[in-house]
Amino acid sequence: MIRAKHLVGVAAGVLLAACASAPLHYYTLVAPADESAGGLAASADQAPAPSVAPALPFELLPVGVPAQVDQPQLVVREGGQGVALLGSERWIAPLGDEVRSALSADLARELHSADVSGLPGNGQPLLRIKLDLRRFDSAPGSYALIEAAWSVRLLHGERPATLACTSRVSEAVGPGYPALVQGHQRAIARLATQIAGVARALGAGQAAVCPSG
Repeated sequence: MIRAKHLVGVAAGVLLAACASAPLHYYTLVAPADESAGGLAASADQAPAPSVAPALPFELLPVGVPAQVDQPQLVVREGGQGVALLGSERWIAPLGDEVRSALSADLARELHSADVSGLPGNGQPLLRIKLDLRRFDSAPGSYALIEAAWSVRLLHGERPATLACTSRVSEAVGPGYPALVQGHQRAIARLATQIAGVARALGAGQAAVCPSG
């Protein structure tokens, strides 16, 4: 009996040691600079892209995320109803901060402007953008899905205006967690494109409509 208890204790110790030694992998939703700029730079024999006038500066408010996925670890789908909290696969920062940082970089690229969040206001026209995630689904080897409610508000302009919209963006992903994170990066980039379209219209004093699909 004592020997059996000893073996159980040894086995438990081995399992704990294995868990303690499992390497941690950290991920970010902020795409590399070359990817966020639209991929590889144009080759020398290609004509340079036409310059685009900067849009109004924007302020991106803190992003809300569902409590179910607001964890340091990646939360992934398992089967129809199950989910798993991946102890060794983690976000480098809180998920809300990761989404906000990625969206800010993508919006700055789309709008050819700057995120002035946290800077003192000067009374000049400004686009205020708010995003609340309703779903942030991760299914390795299948899809990365984002559903969100968002709004763009033009402040201090001659004709202040606000438009609130919803979006559903899904990206097919290959096997592995890096591919899953890249899928979410692409989904956020697509969402930024939708938001930027509304922001450009409001900033130009034009009528804006929510994107379809």
